[in-house]
Order: sequence, then structure tokens, then C-alpha cells
Amino acid sequence: MADLFGKSLNKEVPIPYYYQLKEILLDYITNQHEDRDRPIPTEVEISANFNISRPTVRQAINELVVEGYLIRQKGKGTFITKPKISQAFLQNLDSFNNEMVKKGLEPTTKVLGLEVLSCDEKVGEALKVPTGSKVIQLRRLRFANGEPIVYVVTYLPFDRCQPIMEKDLEFESLYGILRDVCGLSLLKAVRNLEAVLAGEYEAKILDIDKGAPIQYIESITYLTDETPIEYSLAKYRGDRSQFTFELGIR
Repeated sequence: MADLFGKSLNKEVPIPYYYQLKEILLDYITNQHEDRDRPIPTEVEISANFNISRPTVRQAINELVVEGYLIRQKGKGTFITKPKISQAFLQNLDSFNNEMVKKGLEPTTKVLGLEVLSCDEKVGEALKVPTGSKVIQLRRLRFANGEPIVYVVTYLPFDRCQPIMEKDLEFESLYGILRDVCGLSLLKAVRNLEAVLAGEYEAKILDIDKGAPIQYIESITYLTDETPIEYSLAKYRGDRSQFTFELGIR
């Protein structure tokens, strides 16, 4: 806090106070490495220190929230956001665990459900099987360094993936089982990304506020003969994940 309050606004120049404050706050944020779990000073404290109105302070903070530098937690305060985990999920057919390990993070998985059920029309269309066919539904919550990052619901055709029912999917790789146990050769995945808001259930298990932004990705994984083998619905915390796209030039 001393670094923040050790500066002052220049009221002799035609630069809006909120913008000057925003620049001071941004400098303060970028120099915080150990205290990211502590809230920044309150609007009242900042207003009193810089001798400016609370609406001016709120405008500066709001812009930093929108830009992803700060996050508000109801009843707790406004916090500096943690650096986002940059993921190549949209570019590479790789497991979550492998990707986290490559970034020096410790991945863990909690299986929330594993059952066989009759698929609805949407799942049947994705997997190219008739509505009502038996499919495996796998629900997992995946963590990086103990922090929940993504909630994934996966569907697989039961007749080709039955061995999965006997596996410990908290410690074994789904793709590894498909390749090594089921004898399937994976070729590619087609993914669709959109932004949605967290519902009550997603907010609870991902430890975020209801209505917080989520990156929602629908994926269909194909075998080398172009047969779909996996249909997954993944909901990533918007405050902890960012995705990289690599585009070619024609």
C-alpha cells in the first residue's frame, strides 16, 4: 500500500484524474508479486489519499476490472488477478495433464461422475450414433496447483470405449486409455469456443461468482477414419485461462 500511496496526481495538467489514477494503480499492480491474495485499498481509502471523488476512483478501478487486471469478490474486496494460464488447447490434441506439466504446474483431477446412459439427440448427432444409444458420460473437475480450472463433461460411445468404466480416471489419461487399451488411433479434434456466464453449479465447483465469465468449448475428437469418438463440453474459468490461436496466411 505504501508504494501506491507514495505517489500523487498532477492536478496542473489536462489529464483526467481517473486516467492518472488508473496509471498509478496499474504500476502498483504490476509490481505486486507476493501480495496477490490481499485486496487493494478500498475506494474510500484511495479517494481520501488522492483527494478525489469516489466516482473518479470507481471509474479507474472499473476499467482495470474490465481489462482483467483486477477482480471484485463480493463481500471481500477488489483483488489483483493472478496471471492467466496460457493454453494451446485450441491448437494441439494433448491432455490437460500434459499441458499443465509443460507449464510447470501440478495437475490433478476429481471425477464427479462416471456412468452409462442413453444419449439424447445432441450427443447422438455429435458422435454419429442413433439417439438412445448407450454412451459413457464422464464428468471431471480439473485443477492446476490445487486451484479448479475447468469442468469437463465427456461423452464416448460405450461399445468402443467400455474399458474406461474400469479405469481410475483421476490418475490415468483418457487419451492414453483410448489409444493403449481400446486400440483407437486419434487423428484430430474440432473445437468451438464461446463466452458464457457461470451458472450456480459452475460457480460453486470452480470457486467463482455466479455470472462470472467462462470460456465454453465444445469439442469432437475423431479417429483416423474420421469417426467421432469423443464429444466434450469444457467450461474454463475466464479469470485463469487464456487460449492461443495460430493462423496461417493464404
